[in-house]
Amino acid sequence: MTDPNPRQPLRWSHTLLTALLALIFGFAGAAIWSYSGLGDSRTRTYLLANPDLLPQMVSAYEAQEAQKRLANIDSQVFTPFPGAVIGNPQGKRVLVEFTDYNCPYCAKSLEDVERLVADDPDLKVVIREWPIFEGSNIASRMALAAAMQGKYRAFHEAMFRIGDPAEAARAAGLDMARAQADGMSQAVNDELARNAELARTMGFNGTPAWIAGKQTISGAVGYAALKRALEDSSAS
Repeated sequence: MTDPNPRQPLRWSHTLLTALLALIFGFAGAAIWSYSGLGDSRTRTYLLANPDLLPQMVSAYEAQEAQKRLANIDSQVFTPFPGAVIGNPQGKRVLVEFTDYNCPYCAKSLEDVERLVADDPDLKVVIREWPIFEGSNIASRMALAAAMQGKYRAFHEAMFRIGDPAEAARAAGLDMARAQADGMSQAVNDELARNAELARTMGFNGTPAWIAGKQTISGAVGYAALKRALEDSSAS
């Protein structure tokens, strides 16, 4: 039987694909498809024949949106809490990491960060304490207290190695009475609230999360991916 409405299957494909994009890639993917001019019949037919392009489109769109969000907060996100830096505090190349001491992927990424720092004397890694796991708040507060004593990196490494804030603080050589007071200070309260807001603004939903130049990265992506992102940011 001849189809009385030959365009109907094409409209169904468009509707179905829009729904699938919303489910798989979120509303960003559906918005790209429906509202950016990609819904005309020729483009739609081409994309249906080349579905591998769709993830690339969504990735590009999300990167563009992340750059817009970053433009509004870059002066805050790249400015560290005093002392909460690994590498060269005056380095011109900057990598930002949102981290949590109870996150196994953050622990795994520590080796990558230390390798990057060892390879590049001009690299500054700004650590943003973001305690999102249960029981992480005390460790993050102690880390910022360690930064106030100029011993952030020693505590940061010890905390991932030992896992107990008090023991890590002693291993890092902190003045414990001062650290306990500083950890509950308004400056530390403000920093933790600021980091949570920065992460929310950037759309991060887990740790580790990274910013290199205008590029945002989520997860334990490994040394090579972080190095490439830093190289791209230096070239841009």
